[in-house]
Amino acid sequence: MTAFKITVPASTANLGPGFDAFGMALSLYDVVEVQVTDGGLKVEVIDAGAGGVADVPTDETHLVVRAIRRTCAHLGVEPPGLHLRCANAIPHARGLGSSAAAVVSGVAAGYALAGRDLDPFGALQLAAGFEGHADNAAASLFGGLVLAWCEGAEFHAERLTPHPSIRPVVAVPAERSATAMTRGLLPPTVPHADAAHNAGRAALAVHALTAEPRLLLAATKDRLHQHYRAPAYPASTELVATLRAQGVAAAVSGAGPTVLALTTTGILPPVPGVEAFDVLELPVDLAGVQVAAQ
Repeated sequence: MTAFKITVPASTANLGPGFDAFGMALSLYDVVEVQVTDGGLKVEVIDAGAGGVADVPTDETHLVVRAIRRTCAHLGVEPPGLHLRCANAIPHARGLGSSAAAVVSGVAAGYALAGRDLDPFGALQLAAGFEGHADNAAASLFGGLVLAWCEGAEFHAERLTPHPSIRPVVAVPAERSATAMTRGLLPPTVPHADAAHNAGRAALAVHALTAEPRLLLAATKDRLHQHYRAPAYPASTELVATLRAQGVAAAVSGAGPTVLALTTTGILPPVPGVEAFDVLELPVDLAGVQVAAQ
């Protein structure tokens, strides 16, 4: 294809206890239009709700461009020139997988430029390789709920379909958070009791997310990472605690500071502090990245 459009969903990761292992695609989309040209590179970036894109580069360092270049090199193709038009709706640095979505769109573009269907395993290796873990990338690639793991140097993911009654709601704050910074707050070791707790809750979460949503509150309780990161976003931490006290299965989305609530109603109770957040119901995306000719 010489002109095509890529639609890629946002994602939420961890879902409470599934640190670096659970991901879920959400119905909020970045759209990248790609056209092959006679030469050079042109990148247009449009704020479609991402909350400001002034700091996004428009040269070879743009994340979509880097992913395209890496994928094209892997597949043995080299387009003469490219024109990209990126409409960003996924908020940046909020824990909704904006960087993973950019990488996945670039990987999908590389396969399209090579005239090949997206290879699930190969695409996952390329996309997850940018961040070193596959949770967000696999969710944006495949849609639905994903269980991700690494075996040696290979990334793997299993896609599951969440229970249809689950209606995710996100509360997005104005402030940003950097994954590298919040990951740096995590200790090198954790107590055995906390690891055992999360192993049990993660197993329960798979059951709750796919078959028994009534167990989501218990299943999303984490003792492995969220309290260590709490100083980075106290308002989000407080909102999670307040919602959970009201019976809502809430957790920090990815590296934060967005709060994820796994509801069956699509609404949040009017708890103190929620007015400081932009609250959105984002249904689970079941399709993953999509490529369409233009």
